[in-house]
Amino acid sequence: MCFSAEADAVTGIFVSAVGIDVCLHVRGRRSHLLLASVPVVLGAHQLVEVFVWWGLQGHLSAHLGRVAMWIYLGVAFVVLPVLVPLAVLAIEPTAVRRWRMAPFVALGVVVSCLLGVGLLRGPVGVRLQPWHLAYDVNLRHGFTITGLYVVAICGALLVSGFRHIAMYGIGNIVVVAVLATLTMSGFASLWCAYAAASAGAIALHTRYSGAMVE
Repeated sequence: MCFSAEADAVTGIFVSAVGIDVCLHVRGRRSHLLLASVPVVLGAHQLVEVFVWWGLQGHLSAHLGRVAMWIYLGVAFVVLPVLVPLAVLAIEPTAVRRWRMAPFVALGVVVSCLLGVGLLRGPVGVRLQPWHLAYDVNLRHGFTITGLYVVAICGALLVSGFRHIAMYGIGNIVVVAVLATLTMSGFASLWCAYAAASAGAIALHTRYSGAMVE
């Protein structure tokens, strides 16, 4: 969770370690490699946010903290909306399922481009808030783009033919609804922390259920 720099660090280290372990046990199943990499990316993402915290708290230079902020938002806004649908598409075993997943990959690419342009246009900032970081990004039609972001990621999970991945999608929908109700300023930080923790859990399930290696 992202309630503090320390919590981000613990989450990031644990999830990254789980992801690396899963990657090492794919055992030639290349279709699963991209999905196995998701917790590695999300774990590293949480570790990057540690430096954002430290920059705001004065533990390192404001410049380094701002660089970390840009990396964090770049992953959250540009990488994840493409990576997650693409990773789920890669493991679908039939052409019918892959075609069903393709619209979410395409939507993820569109959302990634729109958010990337928004980041470059700016202004972009981050503030300390109780129990989370509030990222400020001046997006045109931000509410609509955020909705499409959720559809691209959660929709891909929900239509997967694998039950545990679909259940992961349901969990994400519930968390998105709760966070949208509680705080919009902290949505990016809190949702990414949840995504990292839950990706670690799903990776552990996949690893020890034998889904990666059978």
